[in-house]
Amino acid sequence: MIELGSSCREELVPPWLKPMLRTSFFVPCDVHADANKSECNMYCLDCIGPALCSYCLRDQYHKNHRVVQIRRSSYHNVIRVSEVSKFIDISGIQTYVINSAKIVFLNGRPQPRHGKGVTNTCEICCRSLLDNFRFCSLGCKLGGMQRDPGLTFALRPKTSRDWLHGSESDESSTPRKFRKMSPAMAIDGWRWSDDEGGRSTTTTTSNSPATSPVISYRTSRRKGIPRRAPF
Repeated sequence: MIELGSSCREELVPPWLKPMLRTSFFVPCDVHADANKSECNMYCLDCIGPALCSYCLRDQYHKNHRVVQIRRSSYHNVIRVSEVSKFIDISGIQTYVINSAKIVFLNGRPQPRHGKGVTNTCEICCRSLLDNFRFCSLGCKLGGMQRDPGLTFALRPKTSRDWLHGSESDESSTPRKFRKMSPAMAIDGWRWSDDEGGRSTTTTTSNSPATSPVISYRTSRRKGIPRRAPF
């Protein structure tokens, strides 16, 4: 774990970040040690105390507090991007996808040896990174703030353009509900019905409304009764 110095600008670092990075997670809870599944993998950002278990959160004391869940990946502590990005700016930190969820590591993972073709590494612990990232973890970005005064964990307020783009992405990711179509609106023999949960059903019309029925005016001459010729 990287030593977190006190020279970082405190106004740009939330008060709970350093204590959370130093906290020991996935240890038995001291209060609920006899209970089943009392492993401490929660952290309260308002209490800034030790790690909590699921039984600790049942206490009304944490009812309206901000609580995040810490997870494990290859014996390292991680947190989901969807949780931590609500409270701090994680730009510059490489994210990973584990179990279909984006995560970031809490602390650095030093990597002194690199494979061939590595062109970018973490500025603090030298972990191999993609080219568009500077740090491999929250702790490494915190360490980088001592060198770069332009770094911050403070969330910037969204501009009107950000809100516009956000609303567009939310709308595009939400499936549109199909309208109930009448037989006249059927397309290519299919229609959508909300009453059937969006399932498609085929129309029973065999001709297009714009196609006139074909009428045949050809008549056939009926043969008469055969007669025998006279002798």
